[in-house]
Amino acid sequence: LHAVYMHSLCSVHSFKSASHVLHYDLMVIKTCKKMGIKTVAVHSDVDSSAVHVKMADEAFCVGPAPTSKSYLNMDTIMEAIRQTGAQAVHPGYGFLSENKEFARRLAADGVSFIGPDTHAIQAMGDKIESKLIAKAAKVNTIPGFDGVVKVRVALLLHLSESLGSARGCTSDLLTVCESACSSEAADKSRTYILYYNCVCVFIQVLADKHGNALWLNERECSIQRRNQKVVEEAPSTFLDPVTRRAMGEQAVSLAKAVKYSSAGTVEFLVDSKKNFYFLEMNTRLQVEHPITECITGLDLVQQMIRVAKGYKLQHKQEDIPINGWAIESRVYAEDPYKSFGLPSIGRLSQYEEPLNLPGVRVDSGIQEGSDISIYYDPMISKLVTYGSTRAEALKKMEDALDNYVIRGVTHNIPLLREIIVHPRFISGDISTNFLPEVYPEGFKGHPLAAGEQRELLAAAAALHVAAQLRSQRFLGQQRVSSVPQERRNWELCVELDKGVHMLGGIKLNLNTGLSLCVLYFDFYYITITILLIIFLLFRFKVRVLSKLAASLNKLMPEKIPEDTSSILRSPMPGTVVAVSVKPGDTVAEGQEICVIEAMKMQNSMTAAKTAKVKSVHCTAGETVGEGDLLVELE
Repeated sequence: LHAVYMHSLCSVHSFKSASHVLHYDLMVIKTCKKMGIKTVAVHSDVDSSAVHVKMADEAFCVGPAPTSKSYLNMDTIMEAIRQTGAQAVHPGYGFLSENKEFARRLAADGVSFIGPDTHAIQAMGDKIESKLIAKAAKVNTIPGFDGVVKVRVALLLHLSESLGSARGCTSDLLTVCESACSSEAADKSRTYILYYNCVCVFIQVLADKHGNALWLNERECSIQRRNQKVVEEAPSTFLDPVTRRAMGEQAVSLAKAVKYSSAGTVEFLVDSKKNFYFLEMNTRLQVEHPITECITGLDLVQQMIRVAKGYKLQHKQEDIPINGWAIESRVYAEDPYKSFGLPSIGRLSQYEEPLNLPGVRVDSGIQEGSDISIYYDPMISKLVTYGSTRAEALKKMEDALDNYVIRGVTHNIPLLREIIVHPRFISGDISTNFLPEVYPEGFKGHPLAAGEQRELLAAAAALHVAAQLRSQRFLGQQRVSSVPQERRNWELCVELDKGVHMLGGIKLNLNTGLSLCVLYFDFYYITITILLIIFLLFRFKVRVLSKLAASLNKLMPEKIPEDTSSILRSPMPGTVVAVSVKPGDTVAEGQEICVIEAMKMQNSMTAAKTAKVKSVHCTAGETVGEGDLLVELE
């Protein structure tokens, strides 16, 4: 087998003992190598040094960084397949993975698509059509109108209010609808609107071309932000065996109804009484598939390749087990303190995966020195832990997050750690509203207990004293310092979170030659660098002053904070998609001013008050950095 692989696209050369595949996910490459299949990495010019490019047998550049000119450019990708002689394509997780036109073009050229056929992609790709098919297949569907409704803005507002929208959500609903209808990813001209607060459960299905289909248990996917999953686990704490079997059997019925062949996922919403309802079917391999592999022992990529070749499934339903528990944390290059995660860009100056720990799997496509750009999804890796019980898997996840080293970009590990140690998550009391309910004011970090605060203050003081003693010495020489005698007692002031803490009588016995040291305090450890203190995975900015400096600091004038109601700055690096105002316009509070896009995510920037536009500092198509001035109001 010879295949081609790109950022979510993988193509395969002849289904024989040696072949060639085109793709991006490293687990697809590893599976192909295990099966004796050669791979071709398809990449954009900015991904030329990516890990998947180095790991594949061949590589083919499909264009510049923008996805429309590279990973979504079917003509160039088809040319890559022709030039490399690939005979099959694995579509991966995104981009063209659920594009029926791409699957059709591959079939027309005699190239196998490692996924379902165009009929299944089309049938399940339309939310309304898929719901009607599900109904006919005796699958539980969400009660409501099944047709297409053309609505005016006034009617949409009325619908929003009648559904019990929270105050302030109406403008968000309009923005979401407008964005959805104009998105480049939407090849449909209608938008599906759904309000829910429930448990989100995905049933993994696997079917062949001979009418056989299996359900491979479920994945719990309720922990989300902006409708994107953050933490997943398998199995679900919410399901009992009876409900699990009913959901699995209905998922298989739907797959058979559309003659589905390959791995796919049927998404259900489950209410508090364990009533479940079909939401949609994803006709591709999903990001969180490793946790299903952990509890079943199946390699889903291998099964997909076998099905695409025409083999029958190797297993019966009674052969599918639930062995142990698996949890996945999606590690993103994001700032979790901004809307639970706005993209961060930069170069990974230090990167160490916690693979030395037992029961840990890390699926990633980056390495130390890799660049995180504005063009693609900000996911760094899928961190997976496996244990015989949920408690064991959770403890392994906590340890793995504690030992994961990522520097050079802002990441969401602090948020991930807080989620998995939160009492509500540990008890299994989760829903799609978990994050906004647990953090109604947004994620603010780890609240320090009294004992933890004392430990942090002590570490900061120790670091300060060590630096002071080091500065008095001539390193690497035998010269004697002119300082008459080292101080043994220190009185210091430590500023932390706008609080001032006086520390007196400090005595220190520390090897000051270390630039990095680990201090142990009871059951916690603190990793310290000269410029940054990281405590329980959270970064704390501290300022340590002598007693005299602290008294003089009180006389310093305070910096006047910027009037954020009159100045609009970009919250993240990205590209300006649209600018809706010009100088002299009057805008209302909450009105959209511009839209910033980065890493497949659009962020609508709105006015903080009713005012006249003083100046506009950006234009559509322009690239902006985090903190750049966009618009000024009078």
